[in-house]
Amino acid sequence: MKFSIIVPVYNRIDEVHELLASLEAQSVKNFEVILVEDGSTEPCGDEAEAASARGLDVKYFFKANEGRSIARNYGMERADGDYLVFFDSDCVIPPDYFKNLEKELARKPVDCFGGPDAAHESFSDTQKAINYSMTSFLTTGGIRGGKIQLEKFVPRTFNMGFSRGVYERVGGFREMFSEDIDMSTRIRNAGFSIGLMQNPVWHKRRVDFRKFFRQVYVFGKSRVTLKLLYPGSLKAVHLLPAVFVLGVVALILLGIFVSPWFLLPLGVYFLAVFAGALIATRRLKIAAMSVPAAIIQLGGYGIGFIQDYTTKILLGRGRNLDEEIIMRKGK
Repeated sequence: MKFSIIVPVYNRIDEVHELLASLEAQSVKNFEVILVEDGSTEPCGDEAEAASARGLDVKYFFKANEGRSIARNYGMERADGDYLVFFDSDCVIPPDYFKNLEKELARKPVDCFGGPDAAHESFSDTQKAINYSMTSFLTTGGIRGGKIQLEKFVPRTFNMGFSRGVYERVGGFREMFSEDIDMSTRIRNAGFSIGLMQNPVWHKRRVDFRKFFRQVYVFGKSRVTLKLLYPGSLKAVHLLPAVFVLGVVALILLGIFVSPWFLLPLGVYFLAVFAGALIATRRLKIAAMSVPAAIIQLGGYGIGFIQDYTTKILLGRGRNLDEEIIMRKGK
């Protein structure tokens, strides 16, 4: 069994260095690495060449900037593996990842798989706080690859793979936000099996709260796009961040104009996030930073969702289903 690792890259030299170093340290090297430089102004070709000289099977391609989905498709067209595996460039891969993956696929074969992400000890306190927020059940983050499932598991491209047979039938990624959710939905709708494997990667995510807000804000907007593409895909869990935003606004207004006691539920929730982060990380600073991280995650996602749901669904000013499909590249 051979794996083809496909990584789109845009101006991430330092991250690529760490990613390649972690792949060099794998206990089993049954893979090739395909780096697709998507029009970077600071290309990582030297890093790929150095890793290749040290014995890692690396193929490096530079192409014009078209977006990460088209970059992944470009890599898949040039891959030789039985399974196509996708990591983000800001991931670091544990040394037994492919050993465990091969063992899991032999034990329980699936057409498509994904796994969770985690924070490495070397990550910054901000990254660890963001990671807690993105993986905690208290912020709905724990549903992504965790053991508690509020919806069907959806592999994400920071830790995802599928067989060549899936690619040949379903095609490549569409150039859109939440393209991995779109791809997973198309794979499931085509009748292929999807499995969750408890085989995590270390994922750096965003390095500051401003970039984190922008990321989750786009996630919220893209959930409305996914509803247009797949009308039945919107679940109750996807509405929770919007409910959080509306609830916070209502409680603050009630607290100001009616009684301060209406602010108590917010205090209880933030205390729960703090306590959960403190138990999980055992670091007071990270626990304290996890509270604003949770606010940003739920608030940013909720605001983006409310904005696009109002514009595209309630006011009907967005693209319809056919237009959404036409504008996407790929099948």
